[in-house]
Amino acid sequence: MIRQRGEHALIGISAGNSYFSQKNTIMLLQWAGQRFERTDVVYVDTHIDEMLIADGRSAQEAERSVKRTLKDLRRRLRRSLESVGDHAERFRVRSLSELQETPEYRAVRERTDRAFEEDAEFATACEDMVRAVVMNRPGDSVGLSAEHLRAGLNYVLAEAPLFADSPGVFSVPSSVLCYHIDTPITAFLSRRETGFRAAEGQAYVVVRPQELADAA
Repeated sequence: MIRQRGEHALIGISAGNSYFSQKNTIMLLQWAGQRFERTDVVYVDTHIDEMLIADGRSAQEAERSVKRTLKDLRRRLRRSLESVGDHAERFRVRSLSELQETPEYRAVRERTDRAFEEDAEFATACEDMVRAVVMNRPGDSVGLSAEHLRAGLNYVLAEAPLFADSPGVFSVPSSVLCYHIDTPITAFLSRRETGFRAAEGQAYVVVRPQELADAA
């Protein structure tokens, strides 16, 4: 199994998602530090303002909110990384906007964008991902508007290379994408055997920090 190789883990952190509390983030990093030779932590800092504007915020309000959210997230990540002790050297923390500047990411992004245009089933999985995010937000009473779908697709397509080919993005033989829930895209890519599918060496695992704590 790819997971058992322990070569590389990718931990995705969603800005503004209350699930990634200090406690949960620490447990997640400690778990990865004990099992993988290298771990990349990527936090999403792209297209968040577009979703807030779709919610009815002004551009100025959205910008201020995103700045506050990202500042708090970076602080929590710094503190969480301090908790892994001797394993800290195995971690690399970057924003998605930083990762987007790399040629490896851009090469995979070209393929995922093309798949979104040409593979109807993959496009549907991406749209389902947007619906899952929008419809499950606390306090949501509006539903999925056309503005939400456009903004959400920009967000999801920026993340898609990480789901489809994190070995290619991070130049590693194999990679395990770790998240706390199964998602429409991971469910689609993990079972797809023809057409656009997960890259060789790509694996997925659902890791829930609270369950780790209960099992300790």
